[in-house]
Amino acid sequence: MKIDIITIFPRMFDQIFEESMIGRARKNGILDIKIHNLRDFSENKHRIVDDRPFGGGSGMVLKAEPVYKAVGYIKKVTKKLKSKIIFLSPQGKALNNKVAIDLSKEKHLIFICAHYEGVDERVMKLIDSEISIGDYVLTGGELPAMVVVDAIARFMPGVIKENESVEKDSFFNGLLDYPHYTRPRIFKKAKVPDVLLSGNHKEIEKWRKKQSFKNTLLKRPELFKNKNLTEEEIKLVKELKKEQKND
Repeated sequence: MKIDIITIFPRMFDQIFEESMIGRARKNGILDIKIHNLRDFSENKHRIVDDRPFGGGSGMVLKAEPVYKAVGYIKKVTKKLKSKIIFLSPQGKALNNKVAIDLSKEKHLIFICAHYEGVDERVMKLIDSEISIGDYVLTGGELPAMVVVDAIARFMPGVIKENESVEKDSFFNGLLDYPHYTRPRIFKKAKVPDVLLSGNHKEIEKWRKKQSFKNTLLKRPELFKNKNLTEEEIKLVKELKKEQKND
């Protein structure tokens, strides 16, 4: 996959995309990420890319011209690829696993990182998708771009060696993950559950499923509204609710 990111703070991406799985994916040719400084597309000798908003008010707005020029340049260079342009904004569609999976299937993504009070509304004609990482406002779109790229990368073949670890993560099946343990078996008098040491894989899977449901019920019960439960799973939820009430 090819990813182009348009930003006024290109150095913010230097370290994050060189480390961990994204760094490995780039080295292995799975991900091709390029960062573009929006100021390089300014026609102003001082490389200015923002201006005061019409109608007054505080803050500054990113100008339309440099954004159009940046997108035009990227599309010209990657003319053989079908591009999808994404604008990072708190007004966008909330990022979730489904959004990340869908985006991971694209061949080319262009991210536009806004700043200040946002971007000239006329830029929105370029946008294919507007994405938010939460109902809060950050200083710019750089951190959301990093988050979205990270979320996407995990679903790309070859990025994570063990596909099973992705499939059993929180939200992959619509619910939260089960608890995980590693050595030592006893830490500060707290023991690893016996079932995980039993070698009985059927019982281990049963325990993990129950713990996944328990975690979801305790932390994010609203997730059950979007999941079609089997009769057995409905029975499990009722059992957990009863246990919770007794506790």
